[in-house]
Amino acid sequence: MNYLSLAEKLVSKALKAGADAAEIYISAGRNLSVNILNSEIETIEEADSAGVGVRVIVGGSLGFSYSNSLEMKALDDTIAMAVTFARLTTPDENNVLPELIGETAVQDLFDPEIEGIALDRKIAMALELEKMAMSDARITKSSGSSYGESVFEVFVASSAGQAGSYKASGCSLGVSVVAEKGEQRKTGGEYSTRRFFSDLTPPDQIAAKASRKAWEMLDPRMVKTQKASVIFDPDVAGSLLRGVITALNGERVLQGASFLANSMGKQFASPLLTIIDDGTRARSMGAAPFDGEGVPTQRRVLVDRGVVSGFLYNTIAARRAGTVSTGNASRNGYTSLPGIGTHHLSLETGKQSRSEIIAATDRGLLLSGVTGYGIDAVSGNFSGGASGFWIEKGEILYPVEGLTIAGSGDSILNGIDMMGNDIDMNRSFAAPTFRVAEMQIGGMQG
Repeated sequence: MNYLSLAEKLVSKALKAGADAAEIYISAGRNLSVNILNSEIETIEEADSAGVGVRVIVGGSLGFSYSNSLEMKALDDTIAMAVTFARLTTPDENNVLPELIGETAVQDLFDPEIEGIALDRKIAMALELEKMAMSDARITKSSGSSYGESVFEVFVASSAGQAGSYKASGCSLGVSVVAEKGEQRKTGGEYSTRRFFSDLTPPDQIAAKASRKAWEMLDPRMVKTQKASVIFDPDVAGSLLRGVITALNGERVLQGASFLANSMGKQFASPLLTIIDDGTRARSMGAAPFDGEGVPTQRRVLVDRGVVSGFLYNTIAARRAGTVSTGNASRNGYTSLPGIGTHHLSLETGKQSRSEIIAATDRGLLLSGVTGYGIDAVSGNFSGGASGFWIEKGEILYPVEGLTIAGSGDSILNGIDMMGNDIDMNRSFAAPTFRVAEMQIGGMQG
């Protein structure tokens, strides 16, 4: 089926049905999921899906409807419903569609070989991965391994400009295992997600890391409540900093629900902190030539050496703020209206290696696990459960758990005093190891 032609046809139909402006969003694709447990295939699921989201504006009022059927009768009904919904809602002068004027050239979003690789090979990879992880004598049980992939296409057509489309792929390989000792039971997991099948992390590396994450947390201790340095492992960097990203959401800024609402151009964090959102990075899982409503993506520095340098906007939020979309409209497929989201987040690296940061820490916590919600986007405060490894005089001594860490966003973000150089840009939130000079660590009293 020519989805682009269909999208353009549906725009015309929506205008004839009474819409002043119309947008058609179509996504179509295939998903494969293989799950292994104890050397047995638990499930293999493969499914094709396609659907259409219809967004219309009638007299300044917004209406939206969607259909998972591509039959023309169903699509006509979907358009009629979107128009009806628009006529029932309150007009808003900010309800506009973006002018579609082109797209960003992004390389290597689709792996042309992924669908030609035999299913048997993909199953064998997942089976072998579990076997490798279980080969570590310290591992007692498997929680399962998996392989998944998706191939999909996105089409956006609008009465406000030219239509666009792109094709993308993604695949993942992962495993989770358990290490036991007496009554102790520790779980470790590791996953690799890539655009290209050939870029997946080798199974032996995934297995080794998953196993280590499980057994290295055996025999944890507690420490006394105190103030000490906290070193954030790349695995948990997002737990601290995603609250900052949420606070940069332009809609939240407009609502006054962001602790950074009045911080544009102001220093709010350590000069070591630079955060970049890049929708144009080749082979990145978050990259695309345009966002969820057809606006070209871009590379943007959101925080520049501790200074707020940009907020995130889709078209309607930007209109309310008196600016333009930043290409950050996010969408959960054809069933949702555009929200606001990021593409590929990364921190600018520093000069120290991970080992140098640890060696420079007289007393502190190497944080590898966090529970809770990180920095609160409204207040800027941080608190959460913590686990990891205790450091004394630059050496890792033993695992710790059952701790809490807390502090104000101001003291934490300005307390970043060491930024590592060990970044993995394949992560969706790519960060190196970094240290906060001092945080409140809650443990044993006395």
